[in-house]
Amino acid sequence: MSARKFFDEELSDLHATLGRMCAITENMIKDAVAALKSLDRALGASVAETDREVDDLEMAIEKKCMRILLKQQPVAKDLVKVTTALKVITDVERIGDQAADIGEIVRAYPEEKLFEVPEHISRMGDLAVAMIHQSVEAFMGESAGGADMVIRADDEMDALFGEVKAELIEKMRSDALVADESVQLLMVAKYLEKIGDYAVNVAEWAKYLVTGVHKEYQ
Repeated sequence: MSARKFFDEELSDLHATLGRMCAITENMIKDAVAALKSLDRALGASVAETDREVDDLEMAIEKKCMRILLKQQPVAKDLVKVTTALKVITDVERIGDQAADIGEIVRAYPEEKLFEVPEHISRMGDLAVAMIHQSVEAFMGESAGGADMVIRADDEMDALFGEVKAELIEKMRSDALVADESVQLLMVAKYLEKIGDYAVNVAEWAKYLVTGVHKEYQ
């Protein structure tokens, strides 16, 4: 097998594992928000437990990258592809951490909700899933256009967070009894907003693969 063919197969395997890691984190976000809305503590706990699988995949991808670097000693563009993959998996792993943190909040949530979860939090969850999916797709497909879509979507995520924050602060001002619950929901919204930031990080690395320039959009 030629060195070029071996590298391409190794990179394809690496991307497949990264895709699996991304799919798991997407489901973690979906499950975490669903658990919050239905107050399903068992589902919330399962999200936190799934984070171990994400951690294992991060380690597996790190090993794949090291194997490629040691065996193939790639140069130029190929080297960039492998080293940026190491950057990307760090952000995807952190996304899993944020989803797991939401799951932990659900597990410790009060027995009875005093008010419904703000609808904007559900929208933030949907947007977070779309952003991480698009950002990883852009990275693997080396699509600057796809990366730009993620970067633009972060403005919507920030706006949604601002609306949730304003709504929850108003609830706390009008009723002190809902303060603890409001703070917990504000933390959830912050975790989702942070997931958006990590997705933008991945998008930045996708653009770097295409342009050779790493620009931070945060």
